[in-house]
Amino acid sequence: MTSHCYAAFLRGINVGRAKRIAMADLCTLVEGLGYTGVRSVLNSGNVVFQAPGTTAGEAAAAIEEALVLKLGVAARVFVLAHSELSEVIDGNPLLDVANDHARLIVFLLGDPSQRNKLAALDGKDWGCDRLALGARAVYVWCPEGMLDSAAATALGKQLGDTTTSRNWNTLMKLHALCSAA
Repeated sequence: MTSHCYAAFLRGINVGRAKRIAMADLCTLVEGLGYTGVRSVLNSGNVVFQAPGTTAGEAAAAIEEALVLKLGVAARVFVLAHSELSEVIDGNPLLDVANDHARLIVFLLGDPSQRNKLAALDGKDWGCDRLALGARAVYVWCPEGMLDSAAATALGKQLGDTTTSRNWNTLMKLHALCSAA
């Protein structure tokens, strides 16, 4: 495992008609920043790359700026080092409940201090949904789907654009790519 592998999550990319970016263009953009081993996962703004000598925050800022300057797209970028992504995966308390990992959604927290405003949501009864607050993420089991999930909706309203979410399957693909790098 290298400590220089990162996973970037672009918020709101290729959802609906807004903020359309070809993943080949995104990879070229990230490579243009001097990062290596760039690989995209799916078509929703997920990229794994190597960036020795760069922090996750520096990489996020560089990608955000390049998106605007080179592609004309403003999007919030969340970057996790491989070790941070591992912590998010290891911290998931809902794996014993969630039997469909496409409906197990992980909301990344841009700032760990966001946890404070989520305490009320953490203890609430969500019916068939489940919500669990982790150190760097909030885990939501949406057995009826994310659009019908009261927990996911409440979380989205509370966090707004200070979060981005991915399903468990996508996180595992990104983690596997980082682990292999």
